[in-house]
Amino acid sequence: MASHRRSPVKPLIIALAFVLALPAPAYAGPRPPRDLRDLAHQHGIKIGTAVDIAALRGEADYRKVLNHQFNHVTAENAMKWESVEPERGRHTWADADALVHNAHRNRQRVRGHTLVWHNQLPAWLTEGVADGSITPRELKRILRDHIITQVRRYKGKIRAWDVVNEVVEEDGSLRQNIWLTHLGPGYVADAFRWAHRADPHAKLYINDYNLEWNAPKIETTFSLVKDLQARGVPVHGVGFQGHLGIQYDYPGDWANVMRRFADLGLEIAVTELDVRMVLPVTPEKLATQADYYRRALTDCLSVKACKEFTVWGFTDRHSWVPGWFDGEGAACLLDENLAPKPAYRALLGVRAR
Repeated sequence: MASHRRSPVKPLIIALAFVLALPAPAYAGPRPPRDLRDLAHQHGIKIGTAVDIAALRGEADYRKVLNHQFNHVTAENAMKWESVEPERGRHTWADADALVHNAHRNRQRVRGHTLVWHNQLPAWLTEGVADGSITPRELKRILRDHIITQVRRYKGKIRAWDVVNEVVEEDGSLRQNIWLTHLGPGYVADAFRWAHRADPHAKLYINDYNLEWNAPKIETTFSLVKDLQARGVPVHGVGFQGHLGIQYDYPGDWANVMRRFADLGLEIAVTELDVRMVLPVTPEKLATQADYYRRALTDCLSVKACKEFTVWGFTDRHSWVPGWFDGEGAACLLDENLAPKPAYRALLGVRAR
């Protein structure tokens, strides 16, 4: 005898059609990022931090946040010359090696910082130049050997190097440092060529502060890079340090300056961002700080060539600012207890490009 029970299929089809016809819920679209690493993935860039090597070794909570939040790291001090060759001919790679090893274990890319600078040079070098025991000819060889040795050691392990750091003064002149005085301006091109010889695949940067707004420094750096390019020197990028303070106006033309360098075919990176304030901390100051961080990331994302957004330390526990700017501090995304500040949440709210 034939059954007269109703089939459940037809009502199911009708219900499904009704659901599909409903408008999309308000949350449809890109989901909010969970953390900075997720934010970096959504934007297709690298979001990094400078790393305090002592904290990396000795503070489990610091290490946990570092490895969870960031997909890119910079050696704050571990790769500077005084750290890797404190005595002539005796290299101490343990700290730099530890940073690179930790980065690779945690899927982080690395920026090497820095090969040529006027600060944090080993005493044997500066004293030897000062007393004449190191001649200009020998100094050039020492610089070449330093660059080639360090870059070659990390060949294939470091994505980008700050080859020359802070070579332009505030008035737009080349900085009167040990290198310019004894080797002449050609040391800049030599440094890039030596670094490229040691690792042909690494991205090579010129890096400086106040490039966000200082017109004389911008013009000299722009002319310097164009000259290097015209001579076939392998320079690949410009790093904007971005040490800002809320007591000063935000550099509103920053994105346009980035584009100007990008139009030369260069990579752009924000390499050392922090936003300090005059202490004590107030809710109003934290809100302004958050806005500066948000605008900096927005500016970077508005320029296709901007590949990296790095903060100069992520916690106020280990910020360089209080030791350099009297009465100022609280410059980082997290406080001394590693609690997120409004600036951290502001970055998570920046829309994908």
